[in-house]
Amino acid sequence: MTPFTNEPILDFSKEDNRRAMEKALADAQKQLGRELPLVIEGRRVMTTSKSTRANPCNPSEVVARISKADRAQAEEAIRAAHRAFESWSRTAPEKRADVLFRAASLMRKRRFELDATMVLEVSKSWIEADADLAEAIDFCEFYAREMLRYSSENPVTPVPGEKNRLEYLPLGVGIVISPWNFPCAILAGMTTAAIVTGNTVVMKPASSAPLIAYKTFELLEEAGAPPGVVNYLPCSGGEVGDALVDHPLTRFVSFTGSKDVGIRIYERAAKVQPGQRWLKRVVAEMGGKDAIIVDEDADLETAASGAVASAYGFQGQKCSACSRLIATAPIYDKLLALVKEKTEKLNVGDVRRPDTQVGAVVDENQFKKILQYIETGKKEGRLVTGGGPATDAGSGFFIKPTIFADVPESARIAQEEIFGPVLAVLKARDLDDALRVANGTEYGLTGAIYGRNRDHLEKAKREFHVGNLYVNRKCTGALVGGHPFGGFNMSGTDSKAGGRDYLLLFLQAKAISEKV
Repeated sequence: MTPFTNEPILDFSKEDNRRAMEKALADAQKQLGRELPLVIEGRRVMTTSKSTRANPCNPSEVVARISKADRAQAEEAIRAAHRAFESWSRTAPEKRADVLFRAASLMRKRRFELDATMVLEVSKSWIEADADLAEAIDFCEFYAREMLRYSSENPVTPVPGEKNRLEYLPLGVGIVISPWNFPCAILAGMTTAAIVTGNTVVMKPASSAPLIAYKTFELLEEAGAPPGVVNYLPCSGGEVGDALVDHPLTRFVSFTGSKDVGIRIYERAAKVQPGQRWLKRVVAEMGGKDAIIVDEDADLETAASGAVASAYGFQGQKCSACSRLIATAPIYDKLLALVKEKTEKLNVGDVRRPDTQVGAVVDENQFKKILQYIETGKKEGRLVTGGGPATDAGSGFFIKPTIFADVPESARIAQEEIFGPVLAVLKARDLDDALRVANGTEYGLTGAIYGRNRDHLEKAKREFHVGNLYVNRKCTGALVGGHPFGGFNMSGTDSKAGGRDYLLLFLQAKAISEKV
């Protein structure tokens, strides 16, 4: 087995890749409107209750019609996962790892199809879609290797007259509640971590991204996951999601999404239900209000480019996105001018075109919410550019990349997660003041600092209170293995996805001592 390396992102300037992507998009267009079933213990189940998913760039196009589970089907899915756990938990770790290796291989073979699905379903640009898929491949490859490491002999201190060992066991049935913003990568990461460690899963995909979730399920099934190990269950969060979290057979909940939903899950999971024999674990990643600090001696061109890439990649719909740019006073005006210039050069439009950099936001609810924040921002700061719908981009949910300057640190747009293409620029007196402002929210996910002063950089490493801190680079784009990902405070449980500690969240340790 070769050492783990990150999957390269495709170069779409190459003619072969470009043509393959164009063909995949044409093929995906022909399949618009397909109906998706639930999958419980391998059985496809069509329900009369359905939801529809539209293309954010062209809401008249229905991407898929999705069967919706009710509480009775949620009960079936949990029972199915519970039955499958008995044999899957006893399956050799090497065989479970092989399922992930095969899934990674299948993702590579179906790469353009999966990329095209994300382009149409959630309005990812070509490069953002492929980065999402590459991360999913990385999770499969990395967690498979990690399971082999955890299943090998674990060192314990010798005790005279005893033979001792420590082994790791799976927990049981898990509920995977995935987000729409990384609909392949994060779903794949949470699910594969759970099943490679011997657990079984009820997969509740995001309502805005059910098709790529279904395709991810199909890949795991084709790769060898037995019936019931992964169950695909689109459903209402309030009506059915609560029942999944509350169920006494649920052993853990793996969640990525908003702070409010994460808190709700954390509270509900803490209550011990009748018949429940354990305390449930919650693995939660709940968002951020991430800041980039630019010190007075920074390379401003590099800093401006990093801020724009971090703020507007996938329309700012990333928990790691830069939504606050904090500049020290001596370079504030010059940096702001550079960021404005670069922002106004971004190409906004339908992501089916390869040159599009900023697509539509994911749906009408998100569109309206972001526009409300923009109206709030007009009262709280100085509008520099953007400030409303990008009506010339098409009929979809397009919003102009927006910058507000001179934003007070207590402003709503400087405190609350907007999850859209909106950047608040704040002025700090010096580095100490910038760090105070950066740490002045309830979140603590990602952050970055640009500068040359080594003492200042070391101070930021100590005092910038985030789970993922980047120095002289953008605050998005964490790589599996290289940047274990997870944040502090209301950003979640700091789970460090893609790191060497992550699988331990889905395992329990058993010490065995035998007198000899």
